[in-house]
Amino acid sequence: MKHLLLLTILISITACAPSGRYSMRHDAAPLRAPLPEEMQDVAVTSEKKSISASRPYEVHGKRYQPLHSEVGFSQTGVASWYGRKFHGYATSNGEPYDMFAMTAAHKTLPLPSFVRVTNLENGNTAVVRVNDRGPFHDDRIIDLSYAAAYKLGYHRKGTAKVKIEALVPETNHHKAYIQIAAAQSIEHLGVLAKTLTAEHQVDSKIVKKDGIYRLRLGPIDNAQVAKELLDKIKANSHENAFMLYSD
Repeated sequence: MKHLLLLTILISITACAPSGRYSMRHDAAPLRAPLPEEMQDVAVTSEKKSISASRPYEVHGKRYQPLHSEVGFSQTGVASWYGRKFHGYATSNGEPYDMFAMTAAHKTLPLPSFVRVTNLENGNTAVVRVNDRGPFHDDRIIDLSYAAAYKLGYHRKGTAKVKIEALVPETNHHKAYIQIAAAQSIEHLGVLAKTLTAEHQVDSKIVKKDGIYRLRLGPIDNAQVAKELLDKIKANSHENAFMLYSD
């Protein structure tokens, strides 16, 4: 009878013991809320991509092909979060997972990369560093750390509909200007400057060099915005306008 009781206890203990490499069977929220400084957006920096995390891989019989570049990537779908079960264990990038860091897991984005996540249900946003793979559910597109989910306001619900947009570091630190026209007299350019500034909501300035006045719009920090504005201006009676850059 004693042996039977001991065997029953051992079977019970074995059945309750967590399986796999994680110490917890089910995921759970941390025992405290993230601190304000832990929920600050991460800085978008230039980092070397992980070679090992760039190779094709297979999970649950499904094959995934990581992207070579995150430039221009955006996606809309359901986000989830992961917490205590994975805290301290290695991510796909080889770094320990920290549920209080602003990080995320994605199936195919390069590791590491940076994304802005917007909760489409409340408008909250967070900038996170993607350093892990997952979530491996067909109905979810990204797994956020608990801190990031807390900032986005869905830590109690578990999931939320979000939009993710890849961010890349600014590689061109030169500001863009659009030169509109040049003239020997400043009067006409002054009137044109006021008109274009009001129309496009961009600062303008007139510079004089070698006795010639030049009207320029700018500075414009975003190169893509500058190009789109130049195309619009050239299509609207200023076909000789061109882009120039300055420190």
